Amino acid sequence: MEILWWLAPAAVVTVLAMAWVGWTGRDGRGQVDRDVAVARLAAAMERDQPKVRRTAPRSRSDRSTGIAVRPSRSTGVGPGADGA
Repeated sequence: MEILWWLAPAAVVTVLAMAWVGWTGRDGRGQVDRDVAVARLAAAMERDQPKVRRTAPRSRSDRSTGIAVRPSRSTGVGPGADGA
C-alpha cells in the first residue's frame, strides 16, 4: 500500500478538476431558446439537400473469421455420400 502513495496527489487533483468542471458547467447544458431552435429547423429544412447517389450493391466476399477452414459443401463424394 505504501508504494501507491505517490498516486494520491494526482488522484486529488483529478477529483478536484472533475468537481470544478461539473460545478461550472451545470448551468449551460446547451439549452437553446425554443424560438431559436424552431428558426434553425425551418432554415435547415428550406435548404436544398444534396442528392443521394445510389450505387449498385457490391458483391460481398466471405467474411474472414480468422479460422483457416473451408466451408463444408456437399459434393456427393466420400464416405456416407450414398446415403446408406
